[in-house]
Amino acid sequence: MNWHAIRVIYKFEMLRTWNTLLQSIASPVISTSLYFVVFGAAIGSRIETVEGVSYGSFIVPGLIMLSLLTQSISNASFGIYFPKFTGTIYEILSAPLSFIEIVLGFVGAAATKSLIIGAIILATAGFFVELKIAHPIWMLTFLILTCITFSLFGFIIGIWADNFEKLQLIPLLVITPLVFLGGSFYSVSMLPPLWQKITLFNPVLYLISGFRWSFFEVADVSVGLSIAMILIFLAICLSIVWWMFKTGYKIRQ
Repeated sequence: MNWHAIRVIYKFEMLRTWNTLLQSIASPVISTSLYFVVFGAAIGSRIETVEGVSYGSFIVPGLIMLSLLTQSISNASFGIYFPKFTGTIYEILSAPLSFIEIVLGFVGAAATKSLIIGAIILATAGFFVELKIAHPIWMLTFLILTCITFSLFGFIIGIWADNFEKLQLIPLLVITPLVFLGGSFYSVSMLPPLWQKITLFNPVLYLISGFRWSFFEVADVSVGLSIAMILIFLAICLSIVWWMFKTGYKIRQ
């Protein structure tokens, strides 16, 4: 394993974050603060508690997941797409690096950025609502698995995309709606029976439910099922990345 090369790719990607600090970190924090003002104050004044948890606190895991998913995909997709756009991807491919080392560098940096943003948003939430974390180890487990999995998903999008518009296509038209409809701001038990069954087909529900359980021991589905779903998606993403490098799909073409 060429750890030096992995470290170089990782440091380069992290340096790009510090050079765009306002966009990379400040923007998600400001957006989250606005969510707290709008949902926590406006809606929270009408909905006092959800399953025994104050509404302002209840939405924190969903807001963190919303930022984690979008930021993980955005960071990883742009990180690999930009070398494709400038042509420097061929220099990386011609270097004595395996696909595992390339993925570790790019995906590791994207996941690290998302973890930093998640931690900052969690700290920001503490200024608005009272938080308790019932299972901190499980919370970190969900955070890390989510960041790695969706950074891999973003890496796939970055390789697949032919232009900058495609980079935003799936996050905007697929991921964001799934997050909003996956119980970010409400409990699935609040929905009519038919919609409760339909919501179970939303994969993001399992992420948010498991993550929320680590805070308040409140979940819409079992924690074991939540872990299983994210591990399955992680395995699928790893398989797709392996296939892309093996076949050279949109990399060597």
